[in-house]
Parts: sequence; C-alpha cells; structure tokens
Amino acid sequence: MIITWRPLLIALCICSFPQFVNGQTKEYTTQDTVKINDWLAKSKELINTNPDSALLLSKQARELANQKGFQKGEAIAFKNIGLVYLNQGKFLDAIHNWTQSKEIFQATNDLIGVSNILNNIGVIYSIQGDYQNALKCYLESLKFAEQTSDKTRILYAMNNIGGTYSLKRETYDKALFYYLKALPLAEEVKDTNSIGTTAVNIGEVYANQGNSTKALFYFDKSLAIYKASKNNENIPYAYNAIAKEYKKQGKFDLALNYHTQALNTAQKAENKLYVVQSLLGLANTYTAKKEPTIALSYFKQAESIGRHINARDELKDIYNGMAATFASTKHFDEAFRYQSLYTDIKDTLYNIETDKKLASMQFDFDLQKKQGEINLLTKDKILQESELRRQKLFKNALTIGLVLVFLIAFIIFRNYKAKVRINKILDKQKAEIEHLLLNILPAEVAKELQNEGQATPRNYDTVSVLFTDFKGFTSLAEKMTPQELVQELNACFMAFDDIIERNHLEKIKTIGDSYMCAGGIPSPDPDHAYNIIKASLEMQQYITHRNQGRLALGLEPWDVRIGIHAGPIVAGVVGKKKYAYDIWGSTVNIASRMESNGAPGQVNVSESFYNLIKDRYECSYRGKIYAKNVGEIDMYFVNQQPVFAPGQTPNAETLLQ
Repeated sequence: MIITWRPLLIALCICSFPQFVNGQTKEYTTQDTVKINDWLAKSKELINTNPDSALLLSKQARELANQKGFQKGEAIAFKNIGLVYLNQGKFLDAIHNWTQSKEIFQATNDLIGVSNILNNIGVIYSIQGDYQNALKCYLESLKFAEQTSDKTRILYAMNNIGGTYSLKRETYDKALFYYLKALPLAEEVKDTNSIGTTAVNIGEVYANQGNSTKALFYFDKSLAIYKASKNNENIPYAYNAIAKEYKKQGKFDLALNYHTQALNTAQKAENKLYVVQSLLGLANTYTAKKEPTIALSYFKQAESIGRHINARDELKDIYNGMAATFASTKHFDEAFRYQSLYTDIKDTLYNIETDKKLASMQFDFDLQKKQGEINLLTKDKILQESELRRQKLFKNALTIGLVLVFLIAFIIFRNYKAKVRINKILDKQKAEIEHLLLNILPAEVAKELQNEGQATPRNYDTVSVLFTDFKGFTSLAEKMTPQELVQELNACFMAFDDIIERNHLEKIKTIGDSYMCAGGIPSPDPDHAYNIIKASLEMQQYITHRNQGRLALGLEPWDVRIGIHAGPIVAGVVGKKKYAYDIWGSTVNIASRMESNGAPGQVNVSESFYNLIKDRYECSYRGKIYAKNVGEIDMYFVNQQPVFAPGQTPNAETLLQ
C-alpha cells in the first residue's frame, strides 16, 4: 500500500487588528506579521535541508508572535517546530508542540488548523504502530475538515483513514469506502499525486480481495496519472501491480512486459527498493512459466540488492521463491539453505512486529508521563502567579507576620535540611547494602530474603547449566606471577559476566579457573536454552579474540572448554554469614562432565540439550560418555549460530500535511 505525505501550504494574514490574549488586549502591526511570516516561510523551506536553522527561525517566530498576540503565527510556529522534531524522530516533542498548536487553533476557532494538526498527530501514532489512536485522530481531523468544507484537508484525512482500515482484511470494505470518497475530491482539487496514490491504493484493496478486473482498472488509472505528472517516483509500483494481476490471470507475456518497464523506470530513478520488487516480480513470473533457470537468475539479482538495502519483506519472498525453485530442479542442498534463510527472516519479522507493539506501549506511557509533567508545571505556574498577586495586595498589612513566618520557615528549613542530610546518608548506605546483596544473589531471591528473612528452595523442571574451564590452567599458572594470573583470570570472568547478563542468564559461582552459570532461574524462561548457547558462543569468540592479542605479544594462549546440559535442578540459598545462591542435582554433574569431556574452542552439549536447540543450531555428533547413576550420554559439538537479520521499517509511508 502506497501512502505519501506532503506539507500543507498555509496562507498567513498580514493585516493589523487587535487580539485578546490572556486577559489583555495586544495589537500587532503589518511590520510584525511580515517579519513573523518571513521567518515561518524560511523555516518551512529549511525543515528537510537544515533542521537546526528551521528550528531556530520557528522558535524566534513563536516568541515574537506570543509577545505581539499574533495567535495564528504562534500556532503555525508550533506546527513547524513539530515538523522538525518529527523528521528528527523526536516524536514526543513533536506531539507536545502540535498539541499547543492545536489548542491555539481551537481558541481562535480555526477549524482548518485543528484538522491539520490532528492529522499530523495521527501520523505519529501510525509510525508507532498505535493504529487505534491514529484512527481516532484521523476521524477527528475529518470531522473538523468537513465542518469547514476544506476539500484538501478532507482528502488527506480520508486517505489516512482508508490506509489504516486497509491494514486488516476484515476492514477492507471500510478502506474502500473512504478511498472511493477521496478519489473524486483529489480529482476536483486537481492534486495529481493524490489521484495516483489514491487510485493505486484502491487497486491494492481490490487485488487483495481477488477482484482483478477492478484492481487493473484502478492500477491503469494510477499509471496514467503518474505518467502525466512526468516526475513521479511511484510509477514502478503501478507497473508491478499491473504485472502481478496479469500473472494471476496466466497472461505471462503481459506480466513480464510490465515488470520489465517497472525495472527500467526504477533503475533510471535509482530507486533500489522498486528495483528489487521488479526483479522479484520477473522471477515469480518465470517460475509460474516453469522456466526455473531464468527465474533463479532474477531471484539472485533481487537477493543481492535486497541484502544491500535490507529489504526484509522482499527478502522473505525471495528466499521462499528460491527454495521452491531449487527444490523443483532437485538442488536440495540449496533449497534447504534458502528455506532456512526464509524461516529465519520470518522469525525476525515476527520479532519486529512484537517490538513495535512494545514500542507503542512505551510511547503511550512516555506521552502520558510528559503530559503529566506539563500539567504539573502549568499548575505550579498558576499557583505562583496567585501567590504573587496575594503578596502584592497584602504586603503592607502582613509585614510583621511575614517576618515571623520567615523566622519559623528558617527554623523548619534548617531542621528539614538536617533531616535531608541524614536521610541521604541512610539512603546511600541502604543502596550500597542492596547493591552488594544483588551482586551475591539474584534480584528475586534477594527481595524474598529481605522481605521474608529467608529464601525458599525451589525445584525447576528444566534448567540449562554451563561450565567453562581453561585447558592446562595449572601449567599456565606456574609460568605467571600471581598478579598476572589473577589479572588475566579476572579479565576473562568479567567479560563472561557481561555476556551472561546480556543473555539473561544467572551466574552461580566460580571455582578456581572454572565458571558456572545457568539459564531459566530464578524465573523460568522458555528461551533459556537459546540464550545459554548464544552466550557460550560469545564466550568462545571473546577468548579467540583475546588469544590473538596474546599471541601477538608472544604470550601463550588460554584455551577454554565449555560444556552444557539441561535438566531438573534444585536451587536455593545456603549459608548463614555469607549467603550463596547455588544449584544441585545430577544436571549439574552432567554439565560438568560435558565440560571435562569437551575440547578447547568448542561447545560440548548433551543429547537432552541438543534436542532443545537442534531446530536453530547445527551440531556434530561426538559419541557417548558414561555418567554415574545416569548411564551413557550422547555428546555433540555446536557448529554454528543462527542468522537473524536486523529490523526493517514498513515500505509504506503515511500522508502528512
């Protein structure tokens, strides 16, 4: 779905007339408005090219407009400041300034301005993935726009509402309702870019509903408008959309023709995303024609550019298509490789959606918090002004009383300061104690120990346990001074501490040169196996990198063995004077055996642990060892890490005025 945004042009009044502001009558002259309007016009020109200058000019215009009582100029200045912050990704600051702009527009009954600002606030909610609040803002924007009969504002609001409804199949009909009302408005105001955008969006909804005839009608209409404008970057999108519909109908030659035109246009415009989409369309069409060799050629071109620009949605389709094509040509190794890439990127896209939802919740929380701070500051300001008026009114009559009040206040303040100093000392000591306790025990256990006076031992059904040990440590220790030995060991263990904290694991203890940690305690974690294997590989990477430095200095390397096992354990706190959080059970013994039977530079895991990670990690079978009271246990070396792609932004933009 293509949704574009463009800034709204605002005509500023430059005549002089009185304005009632904050209980006072202020007047501004033509000279004042000319200066304010000039600053606002320059700031608008610089928003995208020189945001710092744009921000400075907008703030100057805001201050002068406030002094002179030129409310419309002040409202537009707040709006421009919000646009600068939007481009900088400072969404809270943008909404804060736009809210002030909206309040001024409302106070002056400027409904067009109110509609404009509500639409822009909705855009930020859309960016945050909070479509419910975005839709609420768009609908309010439409309400005010319809009251003024401003067709441009109505057009923008309807397009944004349609774009929000088009995100779900269940609301396609609502999306069409608003798009089909927006299209004639765009034609009436002769906004060619909005006509093309709205038409292609309508075609997209019809295509998703399986109505190829109507989809092609609107795609053709959009293409004609884009061509007429002679300089529209969305022409390749229309070409590709038409080609996809012809492919659905089995008209492969037409589909190839339109995809080729899209590719040529995108290459001339140097729009790499559209280049990838065009190449993917060609590949899919040749696949449908059962010409796998040509299809693979286009898939590979699309993959190369898609990786470069990190086009995750397109890469997902590319990997899926390549896996199927290689399978059809019986190249099963390549098919398996691309199927794995497809699965990994699908997982990544799912995680991105989850992160967006969490980010939306955090954004809403931050917004409410900021508004609370603003309300508090406003309340304090009102109280201060009230106090100043009272003091001026009763100053002479209360002189003696004020002296007594100041004397009492001084005594109270002195006592208060003394209490504050004592409380700071106590708070500091408490914080130090809590910090020391958290260094010894997990936070959950420490809290229970503080509140209850004891920590209850707990059984865990499945916990991952990791042991490390340095090869030939005794021999290495004999060749080093005590200071060098402790310094080297401390550096390694500190790095290990950072790694396990980053991967949500719990350090249990160190014994000599052995390091022990666990995943899934004290709070159960369904991803404990993946977290601990990731941590183990990071540990090996750290040691490898450190050994490179030691070898460069002519020093003997420290090679580490790592062993992991997963199973049931008992965890609890032991000791009376020096607390220690520890774990017990055969799982701990088997994890230790995995380490002692491992190899330097490798991560050795048991069969039970291998079964937890084999869907993401390739492992090599090593054989069996005998464990007391358990019997023979299969062992595996971990060969590689899974591949996770970084995050991706949606390929659709949102209308912004």
